[in-house]
Amino acid sequence: MNDSEASSATRSRHHRWSPLAATVGLYGAVMAGGIFGSLLRWLVALAIPIVEGGLPWATLLINVSGCLFIGFYAALTGPDGRLFVGPRMRQFVMTGICGGYTTFSSFSLETMRLALSGHEGLAALYIGLSLAGWLAAVWLGDALAGHLNILKGE
Repeated sequence: MNDSEASSATRSRHHRWSPLAATVGLYGAVMAGGIFGSLLRWLVALAIPIVEGGLPWATLLINVSGCLFIGFYAALTGPDGRLFVGPRMRQFVMTGICGGYTTFSSFSLETMRLALSGHEGLAALYIGLSLAGWLAAVWLGDALAGHLNILKGE
């Protein structure tokens, strides 16, 4: 086998594994982001005291701030965005970090516990505040990034 044939065989083997390597890299990015987001959520929850019989403020803050961030980042890095990032970085941030940081399962459990402990009104208030907060935050994040995107040339 001459040098040209050996080089061609090496390129062929590399090309065959390239899609697998890209997929594994993407999965790794999502997992790393999830670890970071989960740790951040835990730290925020530690910083906000739990009030017995009161609203779960830490989860509310985490989910609203996560919605603000994902709305901002999605608009900032979208096709018309100011900041170009590749698919791996978008998945690292939006699926990994935001997915690990926000916590719908905790929200659901806390809502159920409020209702089962006789605080049905508080549970309903929590659902309303959460839903309104999430939607307002993701809208605000999108609007803020949209404003930055308009400033592209400046």
